[in-house]
Amino acid sequence: MSTSYNVRIWTNEVRQGKRGTTYRVRWFVDGKPFVETFKTAALADGFRSDLVAASRKGEAFDTESGRPVSMVRTTLDLNWYLFACKFVDMKWPRVAATTRRTHAEAFTALTPGMFLTRRGKPDDKLIRKALSRYGFNTVQREAEDLPAEIRAALKWVERNTRPVSALSKPEVLRPMLDSLTVRLDGKPSASSVVSRRRKVLNTAIEYAIELGYLKANPMPALKWKAPKAILVVDPRGVPNPIQVRTLLDGVREQGRVGRRLVAYYGCLYYAGMRPEEAAHLNKRHLAIPKKGWGEFHLDGADPYAGKEWTDTGRSRDRRGLKQRDRGESRTVPCPPELTALIHAHLDEFKTTPDGRLFVGDRNKEELPRYTVSRIWRQAREVAFTADVMASPLARRPYDLRHAAVSTWLNGGVPPTDVAEWAGQSVEVLFRIYAKCLDRGVERNRRRVQVALGH
Repeated sequence: MSTSYNVRIWTNEVRQGKRGTTYRVRWFVDGKPFVETFKTAALADGFRSDLVAASRKGEAFDTESGRPVSMVRTTLDLNWYLFACKFVDMKWPRVAATTRRTHAEAFTALTPGMFLTRRGKPDDKLIRKALSRYGFNTVQREAEDLPAEIRAALKWVERNTRPVSALSKPEVLRPMLDSLTVRLDGKPSASSVVSRRRKVLNTAIEYAIELGYLKANPMPALKWKAPKAILVVDPRGVPNPIQVRTLLDGVREQGRVGRRLVAYYGCLYYAGMRPEEAAHLNKRHLAIPKKGWGEFHLDGADPYAGKEWTDTGRSRDRRGLKQRDRGESRTVPCPPELTALIHAHLDEFKTTPDGRLFVGDRNKEELPRYTVSRIWRQAREVAFTADVMASPLARRPYDLRHAAVSTWLNGGVPPTDVAEWAGQSVEVLFRIYAKCLDRGVERNRRRVQVALGH
């Protein structure tokens, strides 16, 4: 809390308006004006008397609220940074490691909007590192080996952030939300990122109301709209079967590390698995013959979160299937081509002692995310020309899953079956893959050509 003894209190003002008479108390703290309006003269006089009494006793005044320190302490409020830490700590035991990281990223982006001053502020990059890796990490925040510069940065943030109640002011909340729409390099943030961080803020505000720090949620009254999230898959990024096989050949050319991942990428394409589901794949999930069609019985996922966010110290967090209760499973078909890839993988690399199929070449505990993205990038360089490389075609391994679902739908598989295999609802399925469905474009073009006399 920043305080000052430089206080000037003015005589009360009487205002005549359309809705009646009001009484205003005006005063200055360290040159900053403050105003409180009351419906009766008695209330205004009483409030002014409290200010005068505090000033005469030599009491310090809070430069943010304008009130004497004793009056601020009688009001339930909390420093924004401390409140954000309180929210993170409350959520930590019950949420996934990836959600913990999402909370930290959201609060790191939001907190600069609550700074009171820039005087003595540490470097922006240092503050972001201190907040994202330590301040909003329940375990790391109180670590004994916390670097001195990180500790100093967090202390500055704690001393120089507004109280939670400041969120009720539009002039504070609106710039805070606006800052979410711009990345550090000045480019627009992805709409999905803005939406996700706005939801985190809204949940935090509801928690502040629950604790009594705010009386109501100020966000609906602000009428601020986040950029519309783009949920539809871009057809330009979806590879066809020939392109996928070419890419898998490119993966094989990346040596032993690449060969370890051919079947992994194959699971994303031929079985439509999410990357974290393929990373979780264990021999017990396989129901495949030596040749031909088989099945996978999926019951979990290993999403990447980073070891500082998990309870196990591993980079991947063991979770249930997405949008299903822990312990639920789903069955996914294994086409003959994928059956062959799985057996080739097992013949060359076997499994880990506990039965897992996919781990790193040196890291035998889990599948490194960096290795997955690096090998895919190198395979694209081998398989594609420079022009295609610059396009969105198969830019991420996740695009293989999009290709699988699109192929199933366009191949005539009933949407209910596709939704079950992909682990999605039919409604979400059609919304996401609307632009990838075959609407008979070529047939319609031929009809137009005939109508034009060609």
